[in-house]
Amino acid sequence: MNLKRTFGALLTSLGIGGLIYTAILFVNSSNSNYAIKNLVVFGVLGIVFFIAGISLIRTTKDEA
Repeated sequence: MNLKRTFGALLTSLGIGGLIYTAILFVNSSNSNYAIKNLVVFGVLGIVFFIAGISLIRTTKDEA
């Protein structure tokens, strides 16, 4: 397996983990500013990691 694809899979899984953690924070959140900041930070990082990982997997060509 290509190293770039492995790194892309790692980024994708980190992004999915960040989005799941954001969903858990959203369900358990109160109306404090601290909770909203955490939602934004983890949500944005999760989306960035997920998109970067998917695009890295998609654009890397298989070489035999």
